[in-house]
Amino acid sequence: MTRTILVATTNPRKLEELTALLGQVGRDIEWLNLNEFPDIPEVFEDGETFADNARRKALGYAQATGLWTVADDSGLVTDALNGAPGVYSARYAADEYSGSNRKSMDAANWKKVLRQLKDVPDEKRTARFVCHLCLASPQKILLEATGTVEGVINHCPAGENGFGYDPIFFISSVNKTAAQLENHQKNEISHRSNAIRHFKLLLENLLKR
Repeated sequence: MTRTILVATTNPRKLEELTALLGQVGRDIEWLNLNEFPDIPEVFEDGETFADNARRKALGYAQATGLWTVADDSGLVTDALNGAPGVYSARYAADEYSGSNRKSMDAANWKKVLRQLKDVPDEKRTARFVCHLCLASPQKILLEATGTVEGVINHCPAGENGFGYDPIFFISSVNKTAAQLENHQKNEISHRSNAIRHFKLLLENLLKR
């Protein structure tokens, strides 16, 4: 029996990354995304934490479609900025850039972070990416998992392979920014991959019931 699961995103790179990391989890799964449901209303991410937003999206889209839905909320947490951008990571520079181009919005976001950290010394530029994953049925939350990866904020961007804040997020253990990593390297250490590894075990157990 095939289980259909909706991934609550229109971002093809996020969908590809998620499904590649999950792979087979003990039975056939048909993965759908929000591009296949253009008429359902958007679930707004207005929670105070990554977990709040992931739960709202998973439940909201599960109820709208009748499908099990996996949603995530993720972003950059910077210690010197008291946790910012945090849940506002995707729209941190919305007051400066109002266009719809995702790549330009990403650049505006990380440029704002660099400006705010301009006079912050290296030892205080610590940060982490956080990802919270949630799976919900139309009735309830089924499972959740969180993953992180530690790093520091570079003084300038480096790398072309990535999105979001990847160009300015330097990971000391690999001596590269997240945008300098090949996809297979990123999938080994990223916050999303760390969350997905835990999530996959929970999902395998859930599907066995």
